[in-house]
Order: sequence, then structure tokens, then C-alpha cells
Amino acid sequence: MELGSEYIVKIEKISNLGTGIAKIEGCVVFVENVCPEDEVKIKITKLNKNFATAKAIEIISPSRYRVKPFCPMLKVCGACQLQMIDYDYQLEIKRQIVEDAIRKIGGLDIEIHRTIASPEIKNYRHKIQFPVSQTKVSKRLLAGYYKPQSHEIVNIKYCPVQPEICDRIIDFIRENALKFQISGYDEKTHTGDLRHIVIRVSKYNGKILVALVVNSDNTNARFKNFASEIYDKFEEVTGVCLNFNSQKTNVILGRSSECIAGVDYVEEKLLDKIFKIGADTFFQINPSSAENIFAYVRNYIKNNFTSPIIMDAYAGISTFGICLADVSEKVVTIEENKESCKKAEESLIVNNMNNVEIHSGDAAEFFKKESRKFDVSIIDPPRKGCTQESLDEVVRLTKGEIIYVSCNPATLARDLKYLCKKGCCVKSIQPFDMFCHTFHVENVAIIKV
Repeated sequence: MELGSEYIVKIEKISNLGTGIAKIEGCVVFVENVCPEDEVKIKITKLNKNFATAKAIEIISPSRYRVKPFCPMLKVCGACQLQMIDYDYQLEIKRQIVEDAIRKIGGLDIEIHRTIASPEIKNYRHKIQFPVSQTKVSKRLLAGYYKPQSHEIVNIKYCPVQPEICDRIIDFIRENALKFQISGYDEKTHTGDLRHIVIRVSKYNGKILVALVVNSDNTNARFKNFASEIYDKFEEVTGVCLNFNSQKTNVILGRSSECIAGVDYVEEKLLDKIFKIGADTFFQINPSSAENIFAYVRNYIKNNFTSPIIMDAYAGISTFGICLADVSEKVVTIEENKESCKKAEESLIVNNMNNVEIHSGDAAEFFKKESRKFDVSIIDPPRKGCTQESLDEVVRLTKGEIIYVSCNPATLARDLKYLCKKGCCVKSIQPFDMFCHTFHVENVAIIKV
């Protein structure tokens, strides 16, 4: 096999990163924008010791699962890698991705249930984070997603997986920022003003919160005037905030924000509970699919426990805690983001609840100091998963079952392997499609301590 050489191959399956897998002379080749069972002509673009990367240059014989992509930006935008694949088969691919991780990384032979579909597969994405840059010659602002394996921004004018109003707001920002002397960010030189546009849209009432992430430590008249202009332009916008991030980092949001116009939150409704969501608080991007997850966990606890005491770690705005409060004696939530805890406290008042106990701080430190035993412990960590020390503490604090919610099958498999070595037993794993048309998949694992 040589760089630049061409081959005709059959795509066997989809990898955990959304690329097709083929084999040439026993060597694994990863191919973008293909479907399982496609017969395709490819060109080798990169050679590594154990694998190669290729691009598809012609579909010789299309797969039975191939469909027409609904977005013309598929080949240049890195956001929706699977949209050329029939949606029902996408669900099976995600089940296989979870199964492969659990068996190969976790060493566990557990039946993985069929992925539960998202109720909506277009316009489902209710949180948008667009990086912003600026062209060198014309000085036009660009905002969109990155091209695959790059930090080159694709200037997205229309995105079918987000509400249409987002396209109009982003276009307005793109076209009017320069009138307020606000430039786009250059990550190579760490210069320019506007780094990201972050939008949260409430599925519940259609209200919108806009956050402009600026390369600054404080506000100024330019930023304030532009934020007010956005607020006045769109009646759906209930608030515009500035988020300050002057650090040389790939982290999108800085640690402080200021609400310039309107209010600093939108309200969302799940399982008849109202939640206040801020610009820099965590909440699932797909409310309809998130509601499926919360209902699944709630029903499981309701059917298997009587008035349990529950711990909810990595709680965000205490969404699980609030959704489970009416089937629990008490829920104790732990979250290190202070703004999330503040919004959780406000949501408790809105929902008239008094049996949710909110702790602001690092989960690992809370575990070490806590002595109460919980009937159920819910852990919903970031993609990197949990440390072994934290897992040890969760086992110590749990007398019934652990419910592990994960957006990363690899780290979930690793952590389940460790829990099984500690004597735990994995009862079930249920995938949910939170991120339609991507290789990402959310999972709920139920573990007996």
C-alpha cells in the first residue's frame, strides 16, 4: 500500500469515531463519509504503522442503508458524520459501538439493548456553539463548525439539526459585528474580539439565550451596545450575555459572565418540571431525548425502590435530582459549577420542592467526607469518566445500585470493568440517541453493588 494509491473496497462497519472501516491486505483503512456495505473507490491519504486513512472518490455500489444526505455541507462540515445512513440503521451502529467498547475495553459480555431513538432527528439541537474567525483580506466574520480533523471554520448559513431561528441570529451577528468594531478571533495569534457564539433555545417556550464569548476580561461599550442590538432585534431572545475568556485555551467558556440585556437564563420543561438554564450551565442539547433518559431512570427507581435516598453526583443544574424528587425520600446533589448550583436552587423554588439537598463543590472531595449511605447513586461524569478513587467512594456510599450515565462508551467500559473487579454486577446497559447523525451515543448503565 502506498500513499496516493487507489483501491476498490467494501466498507465493513463504522468505527467509534464515525469513519468507515475497510481492509486492504489485512491492514485497517479508515474512510470518511461512507456507509456499511458500500463498495467504494478510495485514495490513501495517510499511512500509519498499523492503519491507513483514505478518502472516498467514487461510490461503485451503494449500500442498502445509504440515503440522500439532508444537508449539502456533509463533506466539509465535521458535525453530522452519519447522515448518509438510514436513521434506523444509525441506531444499530450506535448499539454496535457500545457493544464493541464494552467487550473489547471492559471485557464484559453483556447484552446491549437497541438504541432508543430520538423523538426528533432534525432541529433537535437546542444548544449551539459556533467558533468565530475572520478572513484576512475581506475581514468577513465566519461562524460555523470545524472541518473534520482541523480548526478551519466552515461558514454555516443553514444547519438542519438546529432550530431555524439560530441561523438568523448567527447571520445577524456575522453581518453586524463589524459595525460595532467587533472583530473575529484568531486562535493562532490570540487576537480579535469574538471567540464563540453560544445559543440556548428552549423547546418548552421558544425563548432564546445568547452568549457572546469575548477575548477579554471585562466588558466595554462596543460589546454592550452590540448585545443590546441583538436583544432588540429578535423578540424570541430573552437575554444576551457576555462571557469573558481571555485564556489561550480550547475551552469555549470562561469563568465569568455578565448579563447585558434581559435575563441570564431560559426555562426548559422535562417530566413536568421547570428548569432554569444559564449560558454557562450544563444541560443536554436534545431536550426530547434527555426526557427519555430521565423518564427511564425515574421509572426504574419507582419500580424497584420505595422512597429511596438518592445521591446525584456531577449533577449540573440538579436535573436528575429534581426529576426524581417525587419518587424519593431525599436527593443529595453534588456539582462543582457554582452557577449551575445557583440555577438549581432557583429551579427548586419554581418547582416548590424541599427534599433536594444541593452541594456546591468537587464530587471527589464530597465523596471522601460523606458518611451517609444511599439506596441509589447516580453518576453522570464528563467524557473522561471517573477516577478509580471516586468509583471506590461511590461503591462505599451505595447500599443498593449505581446508575452510571455516560456519553463516552470507552470510558464507561473502562469504569464498568473496574467496578466489576470491585465486586459489582452490571445489570443492564441502555443506549439513547442524544446526538442524531453523529457517532456519539448516550448510555445508562445499572450496576448492582
